[in-house]
Amino acid sequence: MATNPLLLMRLMASAYAVAEKSGAIARRVMQSGDLGIVEKTGANDLQTAADRLVQKSICASLSRSFPKLTIIGEEDLPAETVEEDLIETKQAEEVLLKPCPPEYSSLKEEELVVWVDPLDGTKEYTEGLLDHVTVLIGISYGGRAIAGVINQPFYNYQLGSGAVLGRTMWGVLGLGAFGFQLQEVPDNQRIVTTTRSHSNKLVTDCVQAMEPHKVIKVGGAGNKIVQLVEGKASAYVFASLGTKKWDTCGPEAILHAVGGKLTDMHGNAYCYDANVKHMNSAGVLATLRNHDYYLSRVPQSVKQALS
Repeated sequence: MATNPLLLMRLMASAYAVAEKSGAIARRVMQSGDLGIVEKTGANDLQTAADRLVQKSICASLSRSFPKLTIIGEEDLPAETVEEDLIETKQAEEVLLKPCPPEYSSLKEEELVVWVDPLDGTKEYTEGLLDHVTVLIGISYGGRAIAGVINQPFYNYQLGSGAVLGRTMWGVLGLGAFGFQLQEVPDNQRIVTTTRSHSNKLVTDCVQAMEPHKVIKVGGAGNKIVQLVEGKASAYVFASLGTKKWDTCGPEAILHAVGGKLTDMHGNAYCYDANVKHMNSAGVLATLRNHDYYLSRVPQSVKQALS
């Protein structure tokens, strides 16, 4: 192990370990057959027992090891004692062995904000579309997403009972991203990934303006970023309200760590300070390459509607 790893790498090692635990919790709830579903604001905005347990696990685990962090989770949960079996104290050795980028070598806990989406793709989780589901942990400094973890609890689930389930991807700006094989869509192909359950005319108009060769409709912001870095899509286009900072912070950091870009529909970066509005009110445009091309195709009507 590296001697006395710096704060950011210790935090990432803890985030990785608790993301793995979170994936196991999501699988356990699914296997129990009782998802504990409640509607938050309607049929497209659900919360399950997995959302609640995973958020408690992540927030309590990170708070215990790093008490001065600001942690913002998606679920509005009552303050209560968290069961010990939800607490993860381990740190991922493979993360601790990596060097901390010099620009982050003197960070303090109180300067960092952690954004948590305990189960991104909850609707898909309830419908059995398990490959869409992710656990997202993002870390920001100075309003910028600098590190992130994406756990896919059900990675490989379609391979049958003998498959090893779950995978964790992670990345840090200035260091790179790990846990997957980076691939790109060929330059002559425009494959757009977009929402499967939150579409409207603005979304559709914007997607068509990209002149895509193919459109993929899936759930989960984290899942869409995974598609970009694994060469299944060349752009993630969502010209609408809907995603929040906890949906994009972690995935954005991983995407940026491999040279990609995530902005709103005007080309502006999102800010991840502790006091920002949670809604990504000007949509999401994410690419691994050729961001300027896709940005140039955004219709003026979309920009005006999301001004």
